[in-house]
Amino acid sequence: MPSRRQALRTLGACTAVCALPAAAQFRVEIAGVGATQIPIVVGDFRSEAVSGTAIGEIVRADLARSGLFRSSNSPEALDERASIVAADWRARGTDAVVGGSVARLADGRFDVRYKLWDAVRGEELLGRSQIVVAADLRLAAHRVADEIYQSLLGEPGVFATRIAYVLRSGRRHTLYVTDADGERPQVALASAEPIISPAWSPDGRELAYVSFESQKAVVWVQNLVSGERRALAAFRGSNSAPAWAPDGRELVVTLSTTGIAQLYVMPRAGGSPRRLTSSSAIDTEAAYSPDGRFVYFVSDRGGSPQIYRVAATGGSAERLTFSGSQNTSPAISPDGRLMTFVTRQGGGAYKVALMDLAAGGGTRLLTETRDDESPSFAPNGRLIVYATRERGRDALMTTTLDGKIKTRLVSTGADMLEPAWGPFNR
Repeated sequence: MPSRRQALRTLGACTAVCALPAAAQFRVEIAGVGATQIPIVVGDFRSEAVSGTAIGEIVRADLARSGLFRSSNSPEALDERASIVAADWRARGTDAVVGGSVARLADGRFDVRYKLWDAVRGEELLGRSQIVVAADLRLAAHRVADEIYQSLLGEPGVFATRIAYVLRSGRRHTLYVTDADGERPQVALASAEPIISPAWSPDGRELAYVSFESQKAVVWVQNLVSGERRALAAFRGSNSAPAWAPDGRELVVTLSTTGIAQLYVMPRAGGSPRRLTSSSAIDTEAAYSPDGRFVYFVSDRGGSPQIYRVAATGGSAERLTFSGSQNTSPAISPDGRLMTFVTRQGGGAYKVALMDLAAGGGTRLLTETRDDESPSFAPNGRLIVYATRERGRDALMTTTLDGKIKTRLVSTGADMLEPAWGPFNR
C-alpha cells in the first residue's frame, strides 16, 4: 500500500474479524529542557500502595511532560494534612508543594485527597477529594495533575484527555483509545488490514475513521461507549480523510466519486454529500478552523502538495504554504492562531512544522526526525502529538510548541501510527 504522503490520505483500511492483539505496553521517555519551568514537589500519596496505583508518580510524570514544570518527589513524608513552612521550601528552590493520600472505603471505592501549596506566597491554593472506583485511579491522578496545572498556570491541563492511534503488529492493525500518557488502552477496532485517519467528534463520544468493508475505502463513525458504528461514506471510488465540524453536525470527507479526490460535506447522520471544492487536482486532508468558518486542506493544484483554505460555504481557495517541496496534514490549534503540519525539507526529510496564522504565516520546524506524520494539537493548544520513525520503529511523540520538550511513547514490538488527540469532554 502506498504511504500517506504519496496518496494524500486517499487510502482506506479493511476491517476484518481477527484475534485482538495484546494491549500495548508503554514506556515514556522525556527529553529536552524548557526555558521556564515551575519547580514543584509532589510527594507519593500516603497509603497509595493499598490502591495499587502510584498516584504521586503519575502526577509528577504528567506535569513533567507538559514542559512547564520541573517536578520531583518529596524528601520527606507528605500528605494533605501536612504543615507547610513556605520559607523552608523556598530555600530548597521549590515554588509549589503537593501532598495527598489514598484511602479504601467500605464499599470498595477509593478516596483520593490532596492539597496544593504555593511556597512563594505562603498560601494553600487547592484542597480536593475524589471518590473513584479502582479502575479510575489513574484517571483520578490525571485529574489531580490537571487541577494543579490550571491553578498554577491559569489554563486547563490535558492529562485526563485521551488519544486515539493505530497499533500495527505484523499484519494486525488495532485502533486504540488511551489516556493521554498512552496508558489504559481500549480497543475500538481490530483489523487484518490498515486503519487510518481517526478523527474525534467534538463531544468526544465518537470516532470517525477509514476502513475497508468491501475491499474499498469507507468512512465509518463509531460510538466509543456502545461500540455501535455506521458507514458514513461508502460511495463509488475512495472515501477517506474525515474531519468533524466544530458543532459536530457535519463532517468533511474526501470522495473520488467523480474520478479525482475532492472535498465534500456530509451530515453527521449520513446522507447526500455537498461538494465543497471543484478542481482538476487532488483535494484532501481537511481540517476545520475552530470557529467553523474555514476548511484547511491539502491540494496539488499548484504542482505539489500544499496547504490551502476555503470558506466552509465554498468558493475560491487561498494557498497558505510556499516553503518546502511538500506540505501536508494540517491541524489547527484550538484558538485558531496556529497551524501544525508536515513539511518536506531538503534531502527528503518530513518534519513537523508550526505556522503562526495570526502573525502573517511565520513558520518554524519543531522536530529533528525525518519521517514525521499526522500532527494533532492537544485541546489546550500547548502540545502536539505526532507519529515518527525512530530507532527502527514507528512511535508516537509529543512536543511543546517551541520544540524543546519531547515525550516518546514506546510500544515494545509494535508500530504506533495515526495519532489524534481527543477533546476535553470526558
